[in-house]
Amino acid sequence: MWLLFALLSSALLGCYDILKKASLRGNAFIPVLFVATATGAALFSVVLMLSRFEVVTEDNLFYVPEITAHEHLLYFIKAMIVGSSWIFAYKALSQLPITIVAPIRSTGPVWTIAGAFLIYGERFNGWQWLGFAVVIFSSYLFAKAGKKEGINFKSNHAIWAIVTATLLGSVSSLFDKYLLAHYDRMAVQTWYSIYMGIFMLIPLAFWLPKRTVPPLFNWRIIIPMIGITLSVADFMYFYALSRPEALLGVVSVIRRSSVVLAFLLGAAIFHEHNLKSKGIALAGIIIGVCVLVLGS
Repeated sequence: MWLLFALLSSALLGCYDILKKASLRGNAFIPVLFVATATGAALFSVVLMLSRFEVVTEDNLFYVPEITAHEHLLYFIKAMIVGSSWIFAYKALSQLPITIVAPIRSTGPVWTIAGAFLIYGERFNGWQWLGFAVVIFSSYLFAKAGKKEGINFKSNHAIWAIVTATLLGSVSSLFDKYLLAHYDRMAVQTWYSIYMGIFMLIPLAFWLPKRTVPPLFNWRIIIPMIGITLSVADFMYFYALSRPEALLGVVSVIRRSSVVLAFLLGAAIFHEHNLKSKGIALAGIIIGVCVLVLGS
């Protein structure tokens, strides 16, 4: 069951990436990011209130229990890690093709796997290792494809921004494993989402004095959909990761396979270039994820 939820989360993340790219085209990224996170915070604030007034009871999948001051601190730290990752990711996506950004993000499991070995002592079978290797090598091919579009991976600030976002995302994944092993799944997602909305007030405050400097903010109805789509994807991700039999490395790789959907929709909607070499690497991603899932 945890594999199914991980795959559903991955599909929704692909849609989430497309919504982000469509919202960021010719748009200021800070207010887009704030509206997206505020939408998620509002959504889980409603769930929290329903739990407090016992409309949603303890036996319900969406129930949010009371938490301690220590838990509040942990969830705020997670919000800061994720929020920082998002700032870098949105900046990169506003400047780079999605068929470049999404594959780089898909290398996150490399760092997550390293952390899982060092911190949690996870071990994988031969099929899983083969799947990981294919996914990692295919991600490298995506990086080579980017050079054909004139993107210098060493000196491009947007590339470094997405790499930083990826590393911070891996730190968040490792932190998730700890949180979900010790604390309630819904409490983690609810409070970190609320704190994300609060944390994003900081970059918004820095942007407001410069709001008349291009690129300007243009409201689009799809912007709140970013937060809604991600909230549902994260709900499935947290559920999968909360299962005792779930492997962090496996869930992380499946989650990052959202690059498949992002690539296909990105090519169709945004008419991006150099699709042949990227398509070869994409095939590797698909094969690697299939091997990984079968090995599990």
